[in-house]
Amino acid sequence: MSEATGGRAGQLSSSGLRPGWTTGACATAATTAAYTALLTGEFPDPVTITLPKGRQPAFALAGEALAGEELAAGRSAMAAVVKDAGDDPDVTHGAVVRATVRLGAPGAGVVFRAGPGVGTVTKPGLPLAVGEPAINPVPRQLMREAVAKVAAAHGGSGDVEIEISIDNGAEIARSTWNPRLGILGGLSVLGTTGVVVPYSCSAWIDSIRRGIDVARAAGRTHVAGCTGSTSERVATAEYGLPEDALLDMGDFAGAVLKYLRRHPVPRLTIAGGFAKLSKLAAGHLDLHSARSQVDKGYLADLARTGGAGPELVAAVAAANTGLEAVQRCAAAGVPLGTLVAEAARATALGVLREAPIAVDVICIDRAGTIVGRCEPAANRP
Repeated sequence: MSEATGGRAGQLSSSGLRPGWTTGACATAATTAAYTALLTGEFPDPVTITLPKGRQPAFALAGEALAGEELAAGRSAMAAVVKDAGDDPDVTHGAVVRATVRLGAPGAGVVFRAGPGVGTVTKPGLPLAVGEPAINPVPRQLMREAVAKVAAAHGGSGDVEIEISIDNGAEIARSTWNPRLGILGGLSVLGTTGVVVPYSCSAWIDSIRRGIDVARAAGRTHVAGCTGSTSERVATAEYGLPEDALLDMGDFAGAVLKYLRRHPVPRLTIAGGFAKLSKLAAGHLDLHSARSQVDKGYLADLARTGGAGPELVAAVAAANTGLEAVQRCAAAGVPLGTLVAEAARATALGVLREAPIAVDVICIDRAGTIVGRCEPAANRP
């Protein structure tokens, strides 16, 4: 039984937020409708698909078209679905995902093509070969299964060419990791479960992992996990790192460290705002303000270990912001920025465990001025 119609995810999650559907799920729905129309002349609307965990969402079609003579070479069918990402702040929410299906040569199986707005892989290190359309393995498998099901129901061979396109995908892709990962010309068709969990930021974390893969494949021996564009500029200025060695980790320090633990590079620089890195220093791996806070008491204790007297310790504990705390300490000659960098490095090394990675940390203020740093160090064998 389908759980939703109109491409809307319907039921709320335990957080009270509405989940949505991935681009891969939308592409699968569009492919199912297009191939059905290619064989029968009729588009199912809504069209229902089955996702990896058994969910069966139904999607309304936003567009459809048949071209060419029935079952003749060159005949094609196009179906379009509007992506609904639910309550997740997904840049592809509202994007129109189109699948154009054409009959293929006998025995060719399913062949994927990148249409307008879908990128092409140009760098090694991704789960797709260079030159392939940026349609990830799980969505490919979902579409293959959908094609087989439709072929069995309507007497098709299952030999088809599937072209996926996304309206305005090239423009949307500029605000994603794709250019840095070497995926050029548009977006990636993503998804492992077909479901977008609101604020899970799974796409961001997946991009971090793919960024590490690309850096390793390029032979990079030094990468930088940065909390934002300012820290990226600082890391680039300090070390001259190429773009594919810069990991836009945002708030997901834990994602960077855990993936590097399994896929190490010799050196990692962690660069970010002092307040965020003070959270890492205190042991937090998710640096988002909704999930961790700057602990002024912790900073006050660090300041005390750095030689701060009772009056300064009290001022740090009462500071409005982490930046105020580090500025007060700097004025008094207390190296709070360095102490935070060293503690953040210790947290990172604890997550990395025995991985052969040397870690250094750079703390900056909002203007990009370095307010604390520590030298590379690794766990002892």
